[in-house]
Amino acid sequence: MQSPHPDIIRRIDIQAISQRYREAAPTHFFAIDGFLQPEFAQHLAASFPSFQGALDRGGKEFTRVNERVKVQLTDASRFSVPAARLHEALASPEWLELLSGVTGIENLHADPELKGGGLHLVGPGGGLGVHADFNFLEKRRWFRRLNILVYLTPDWDEEWGGDFELWDPEVRELREVIPPRFNCCMVFNTTRTSFHGVRTIRCPEGVTRNAFAAFYYTEEPPEGWNGEYHSTIYRARPGEWRKRFVEMPLDRAAFRMRHAWRAARRLRRRVGRS
Repeated sequence: MQSPHPDIIRRIDIQAISQRYREAAPTHFFAIDGFLQPEFAQHLAASFPSFQGALDRGGKEFTRVNERVKVQLTDASRFSVPAARLHEALASPEWLELLSGVTGIENLHADPELKGGGLHLVGPGGGLGVHADFNFLEKRRWFRRLNILVYLTPDWDEEWGGDFELWDPEVRELREVIPPRFNCCMVFNTTRTSFHGVRTIRCPEGVTRNAFAAFYYTEEPPEGWNGEYHSTIYRARPGEWRKRFVEMPLDRAAFRMRHAWRAARRLRRRVGRS
């Protein structure tokens, strides 16, 4: 099939990736090597800021046990021209229609604000604990259904780690390991048990594991939804017994309490400045 954005995205074998997605279990996913047009991929990679540069543009830094040595830039107005073009392509009606055809999930929406997405840069010593993503975008009242990742560090050495992991629902068995190969795209579905993580990164100083991330939603809940709203659910890998006490899932009531606490904190800051 011709790509919906042939100047950016290479020709895609819809039948092949649809079959991969359907047959993958328990988390449905597919991966495409050489996803972007080679010249565009190189321009995009070269346009990525450094770790400090992403912070200077307003990126958010993560230093927690389960998510560390990472900066995330979600403000598309601060993207480079190639990154903005990719963002627009992956949010376009044509791309959403393609994803619906592959996955069977109809009426997909892209989040224009890229909550949790955008440019992701992870440095030496960084990583991401095994988790299932939040399932509800409170602001828009949308249900999260799919994640897309495009890896963008040229010449990534597999000895540097940073592999993407997919686990079984009990986080006892590692089902898939995908290295962050340059110009590889991965799409997987978001459920309460689609547990995934990133192995510790051992790249040299000055190198970062770069990716573009975006998420897709529907206005209707997924089939079989049990009525639960939750934030990110972390689980310890086998052997990571200390992490079992670090983070727990948040239900909708906790969701609202957290947002109310943050709103109160912002109000106190404004009052203090006045």
